[in-house]
Amino acid sequence: MKNILFYTENVNYVLPHKNKIRELLNLLAKEEKKEIGQLTYIFCSDEYLLEINKQYLHADYLTDVITFDYCQKEFVSGDIFISVDRVKENSVLFSQSYFDEMLRVVVHGLLHLCGYKDKKEKEQQQMRKKENYYIEKYKKLL
Repeated sequence: MKNILFYTENVNYVLPHKNKIRELLNLLAKEEKKEIGQLTYIFCSDEYLLEINKQYLHADYLTDVITFDYCQKEFVSGDIFISVDRVKENSVLFSQSYFDEMLRVVVHGLLHLCGYKDKKEKEQQQMRKKENYYIEKYKKLL
């Protein structure tokens, strides 16, 4: 499980239950008929992620997650940047616990690498359904 790494960049954040989350991410990949190559999650601030958004995606807005895809065939690899500020704000906005919202975004990033999109309404619905499915799977791992 050393192929799933968690880092922080300019924030003090410690992801709880890392090994259970790694277990979930491996389960997700397996169920989506993929294998984890190398996943790196980087937890950062709004400002840090905004700069990445501007520099690499030429977009000037705040977001909770940006995924860089390095997948090759069935091997899922990528860098997933998550703004802890956005996740915290969204947890309040959507009446979720901070951890549940963070778990949703962690799963969301891997679902993107597995090929799921969320630009259109139908894609968003499918993405939300998959997120909920894997969050329920996580609860069963505890």
